[in-house]
Amino acid sequence: MLFWIFAAALTVAVLLLIVPPLLRSGAAAPGSGPASDRDAPDRDAPDRNAFDREVYRDQLDELERDRARGLINDAQTEAAKAEIARRMLATVEKDEGAAAAATPRSARLLALLLALVLPLGALSVYGVYGRPDLPAQPLASRNLDQERGGPSKSVLAAMDKLKAQLAENPADLQGWLILGQAYAKMGRNGDAADALRRAVALNKDDVEVQGLFGETLVTANDGMVPEEAVAAFDAVLAKEPKDPRARFFAALARFQAGDQQGALDRWSALMAESPADAPWVPVVRDQIREAAVALKLDPAKVTPQPLPPEQKDQTAQTPPEREQPAAPNAQAGAQGQDEMIRGMVANLAARLESDPSDIDGWLKLARSYGVLGDTAKALDAAGKARARAPQRADVQIAYANTVLQTQPRNTTPKPFPEEATAALRLALKAEPDNKDALWLLGLDAMMAGRKDEAEAHWGKLIAQFKPSDPEYTLLKGRLDALKAGG
Repeated sequence: MLFWIFAAALTVAVLLLIVPPLLRSGAAAPGSGPASDRDAPDRDAPDRNAFDREVYRDQLDELERDRARGLINDAQTEAAKAEIARRMLATVEKDEGAAAAATPRSARLLALLLALVLPLGALSVYGVYGRPDLPAQPLASRNLDQERGGPSKSVLAAMDKLKAQLAENPADLQGWLILGQAYAKMGRNGDAADALRRAVALNKDDVEVQGLFGETLVTANDGMVPEEAVAAFDAVLAKEPKDPRARFFAALARFQAGDQQGALDRWSALMAESPADAPWVPVVRDQIREAAVALKLDPAKVTPQPLPPEQKDQTAQTPPEREQPAAPNAQAGAQGQDEMIRGMVANLAARLESDPSDIDGWLKLARSYGVLGDTAKALDAAGKARARAPQRADVQIAYANTVLQTQPRNTTPKPFPEEATAALRLALKAEPDNKDALWLLGLDAMMAGRKDEAEAHWGKLIAQFKPSDPEYTLLKGRLDALKAGG
């Protein structure tokens, strides 16, 4: 009831704002004053009309403030704005000498129509779009993070669970990658960079992880390329000199350091070696233009033409899984990152279908599918790598990790599937000191109750670390717990 009283009062206030001026215009109609006053030109009319328009603008601003505070609804606001706009237009027409004075009858008729239409129109609109039956939402019961576009509670709970698992198993490369991607999609780029830094420490030879880490650092630094990111991109270029993402950001680092010519040369080379339909071409062209302007050069003369669209030999030169480097944009949305990842995965899968002998490519594809949550495809890709290189320890480790990823999460730890432990034993046979195999086989033995076997594996593993290493502390704690009967 209080709402309707408040709405009625607001409606009356709006009508009092609009109707009286119309009735006054009728009272001052022609014939009501001396002829000399009526016929004499009003030399002050333009100034008065300009003043009236300023008043109307203030009224429009006040309406918006009232609507923002919830004092009036949208229908009332639009009706009032329409009338104010009509009155502003009338002042313009007076200035141009193109409007005739309204008759007293028309003014009274308009006032009557507004008095009837405004309340009825507002009620009609509220009846269709309003929610009078909507219960109150106390602040304490609302999920403000989700209303602001943040992650749901289930997502946050899953991330907390993943962080707990990583605390127990800090050597889980896939877990750090997933956590880093999740933080990036939430816009927590600093946390994403920290997680990906752990992933890089576990596998410095993976150029995809290095490139993703470098790009995340750039995003976390508002488009600036820090030294740590430069090192990551240099590591990528040392293995794959044609990687477009690393080439772009390496040039950007030079530009930000004041070496405009060096940046221009590198961006120009990237442009000349890129297909015209590559997604990074427009960004590179813009950077070339900026560098050319800084060097007082003609951008048209220093911008090379790219290769024809879908240049086939470009596929052989540039790994397709990184053919979509993102521009240095601190506001890059989660949707763009997800599309980039899926595009990279699709390109890599297509290349491997034509060249299935690329073992490292199958391993990358397996990891990428794992990040996307497609465990079936991840297991298939890891299996193809294993079938082609069963003697490689890293391939067997990747296959075992993929098998474990397909298993449902259990609150009670359970031994690993035989398929995973068989792959881990093959890895240990190929490399007796393989850290991942020793850790995982020890973990499996502990969960199965084979404490002596777990101590043997972890004892061999801890000998490879220094007492100052965090891995040493973790392993020592586990070994002490086993010896104490835990």
